[in-house]
Amino acid sequence: MTSQAADRPEPAGASRRSKITPEREQEFFDAVLEQIRTCGYDAVTMDGIAASTRCSKSTLYRQWKTKPQFVAAALRSNRRVRFTDIDTGSLAEDLRQAARAAGEGAGKDTGLLQALGHAVMEDPELKGALREALVEPEIAALRDILARGVARGEVPAGHPALEYVPAQLFGMLRMRPVVEGEQADAEYLVGFVEAVVLPALGLP
Repeated sequence: MTSQAADRPEPAGASRRSKITPEREQEFFDAVLEQIRTCGYDAVTMDGIAASTRCSKSTLYRQWKTKPQFVAAALRSNRRVRFTDIDTGSLAEDLRQAARAAGEGAGKDTGLLQALGHAVMEDPELKGALREALVEPEIAALRDILARGVARGEVPAGHPALEYVPAQLFGMLRMRPVVEGEQADAEYLVGFVEAVVLPALGLP
């Protein structure tokens, strides 16, 4: 089905989502997230997304009643966890690999977080979608990495630094661009893990 065909008025009684394929829907989601990264949340409009994806504005409004609902759906569609396959048998090496994976996507994710910052504080739905898509899955994956290290006896279960490792890693991703004007890339985050996180956990 062509994009033009997908945007024609639906027949009476048709499902509200019946004429948009998953691929076309993902095209809309990718477009809105890219425009947020490039222009900022406030500058993004349904008109602009419609123009960039060559569809009618009514198509977007039939699917998502408001811009916040549209953005929240786009965020949820991009839910991914970069750390689930990391399991080298060594907590120190797992944390290095997690840092490297986080750093490789730093620019894209940090730009989106910064662009959404003010809107997220004002809209609970956006805030929930952002946490669901970009924060909670990866924090859970990091906690699994740490739990495996505890189970192997590499770190005591009650070690006080364990609780803070996810916040340290994600905090550096968010704050280095603010403090130093540079992204927390893979090299930087691996260095941070080796200089700060591993010593805090008592790991070589």
